[in-house]
Amino acid sequence: MAHGQLFLWKVPLTAGPFSLMGVSFAIFLGFRINASYDRFWEARKQWGSVLVDARNLTRQALTAIAPARDVRPFVLGLVGFASTMRNQLRGLPATLHTEDLLPHELRTQIASARSAPTLVLLWLGHWLRDCRKAQLLEPVCAHKMESSLDGLALALGSCERIANTPLPFAYSVILHRSVFLYCGLLPFGLVDSIGWMTPLVVTFVSYTFFALEALSDEIENPFGLDANDLALDAMVCGIDASLREMLGEVPPPAPLPDANFVLS
Repeated sequence: MAHGQLFLWKVPLTAGPFSLMGVSFAIFLGFRINASYDRFWEARKQWGSVLVDARNLTRQALTAIAPARDVRPFVLGLVGFASTMRNQLRGLPATLHTEDLLPHELRTQIASARSAPTLVLLWLGHWLRDCRKAQLLEPVCAHKMESSLDGLALALGSCERIANTPLPFAYSVILHRSVFLYCGLLPFGLVDSIGWMTPLVVTFVSYTFFALEALSDEIENPFGLDANDLALDAMVCGIDASLREMLGEVPPPAPLPDANFVLS
């Protein structure tokens, strides 16, 4: 392939067409990355709303119901919701890490359920209903707490939408093949103008294109276990620590990012 020749045949290419094609590929890659990052950031915002709603519900339960009734099972049920939500998004067993959070009967019920977090929300709603029937909870406060439960349901549904609706596979395949072809032909268009610098320039351009494509693939599903996916284990631990502290308990050590979570 020296001097733009392939098997003694001169490949008549210049840098001009590759400049135009490079701009087009950059635009398409930018769209791909933006779409993937939008999914990643939307998922992160929804998990942030889970933390906010769980704190609001805990505060309202402690100020509007306690000490007339022990609210600890309800608060731990909120942590159980976050745990089962993480398990569902990652395809893990629904009852994983819920042994000390949810009642045994509820854990048995959600073990074979298709949407375990929804059943946990239903149990939390029944708990509030029982408090309202026992006149331990004012109707106005009950309405506010139900609104927070609706917020948890909205966060769950939004994350399920992201997890169950990947970006079109055909778009990814076409983009990957086009970039591969572009990088394969690029040396023939540069060798006459930059000579021995061709391998260095082609390596840099190829690395940039393929790295950006790989990054967009990695963050497309933010709930997995790949590097740079959301640190869901640390988020659930953070919710657990925050709510237990509100209960007056000593929270566990500050959560650390998942072992697979790296910034690169």
